[in-house]
Amino acid sequence: MIRRVRLVTGLVLFTYVSTHLTNHALGLVSLAAMNAGREWFLWLWRNPVGTIALYGSLLVHFGLGLWSLYLRRNLRMPALEALQLVFGLCILPLLTLHAVVTRLGFEWFGFDDTYTPLLLNYWKLHIDFGVRQALLLVLVWTHGCIGLHLWLRLKPDYARVAPWLAVLAVLVPVLALLGFADGGREVLRLAEQPGWIQQAIAAAHSPNAAERVALERTAEAILLVFAASVMLTLLARLLRQAYEHRRSAVRIRYPDGRTVVAPLGYSVLETSRSAGIPHASVCGGRGRCSTCRVRIVRGFKSLPPASAEELVVLKRVGAAPDVRLACQLRPSHDLSVTPLLPATATARDGFAQPDYLVGKEQEICVLFADLRGFTRLSERKMPYDVVFFLNRYFETMSRAIEQAGGIPNQFTGDGVMALFGVKSGPERGCSDAVSAAKSMLRGLAAMSSELAGELGEPLRMGIGIHAGPTIVGRMGHGEAMYLTAVGDTVHVASRLQDLTKLYQCQMIISEAAAQRAGIDVSGFPRHEVTVRNRTEPVAIRAIEDLESLPTMPEHVAR
Repeated sequence: MIRRVRLVTGLVLFTYVSTHLTNHALGLVSLAAMNAGREWFLWLWRNPVGTIALYGSLLVHFGLGLWSLYLRRNLRMPALEALQLVFGLCILPLLTLHAVVTRLGFEWFGFDDTYTPLLLNYWKLHIDFGVRQALLLVLVWTHGCIGLHLWLRLKPDYARVAPWLAVLAVLVPVLALLGFADGGREVLRLAEQPGWIQQAIAAAHSPNAAERVALERTAEAILLVFAASVMLTLLARLLRQAYEHRRSAVRIRYPDGRTVVAPLGYSVLETSRSAGIPHASVCGGRGRCSTCRVRIVRGFKSLPPASAEELVVLKRVGAAPDVRLACQLRPSHDLSVTPLLPATATARDGFAQPDYLVGKEQEICVLFADLRGFTRLSERKMPYDVVFFLNRYFETMSRAIEQAGGIPNQFTGDGVMALFGVKSGPERGCSDAVSAAKSMLRGLAAMSSELAGELGEPLRMGIGIHAGPTIVGRMGHGEAMYLTAVGDTVHVASRLQDLTKLYQCQMIISEAAAQRAGIDVSGFPRHEVTVRNRTEPVAIRAIEDLESLPTMPEHVAR
């Protein structure tokens, strides 16, 4: 509930700032346009409902920000969160005098706070105030945009609209500052007319000296309350930490063998951060993203039960029973944990993922392909020529695989591995693999023709295809995480590709894969081969020319 209230109040404040900056941007039209737009702005925010929503949101949002600061066991946090916190603490000191003069000056003394007297003050009478307002504009907008980003990045569709939102995030403040500047220049031109400044001040009923003193003292009192609130929050944190360190402690052991002693009441995530151990947490420990989740290796039975909110998040990502969110788990006994995601995990890693990404045993079709004579070719080429050639080769192969419905999986040297049927099933996967093999050879022939002057001889390739059970999932570490498959089927497919050299053919396909693809290979040489670490032989068909393969039945053809 606290998070929801903080979000709602933040959205109200961001809406206010957005409409205010849009009003500033009208300065690009004229000063009169700014003042005309201001009428609509005041209609929205200076009625009783708008006033309560605005100032109530400001007070609640600030109070919840202090509460969040108090709850932190340490101030180690991602750079973006730190920037948001610092900017948030800078806003009120810069905003207070402006807010008091405009709103309370209007309520108490009838000050008509149009853009005309304000721009006159900022661009002519007190230029330092104008600089402060420009800085305030940037800080407020940036603080709000960071908050929106931290909230929206946990939404699955955010990546698709993020570029457009980034354009708006830059465009709005730039237009507002340009409008602010153009309005200021127009006021400076008007101020050159004799007597105009005095007329503008009188027309706006600007506060006199005594009234200004009253407004400034009010602003100073608000700033004192603000400073006292921040100091009391920090003092309360120190006192709580001193108390917690006198209580019982728990020991948390990590996979590298490191054991961290933490006061009772610390979450596993807070323990990691206090010890300087990298630990993923995209949402900042709010129990929303699931990227901080850990597997309990030892001490599971002594853990406090998960809250309803934590269970919702764990269910969303299909977590096992021994998995908990590190930001929500506050152990009362010693335990051992293993973080399940690298510290560099992104918001995407917290989304609910298909089984084949999380890890699943399923039957698929695996294709291996390898260039013939590439070692000899590369020995005669300069390094940059080899890199250029391989990039063209991999691009051609990847396009053929993807257009046939497969997933390019690994590029090792001049070898290619691809997965088929991960989403569509083994039957469709096998037919797609055969289609991809034909397209790959046609693409290779086109490359040979294009680079004939440099190659000396046509490019040749060997392809192996096999289908069967594998374990599919995202594997690796850090940026090297990718979807792949492991198991006997992968080993056999790789071995079949090697056998194309022995049988002098373009492709070897297992009879199991050919049968599932729905193609008749009875007219091609049949062999039974043994594969290392496999007791039963594999029946295969050697295809000397892929173009001689019969057309696949219509129900499996793409």
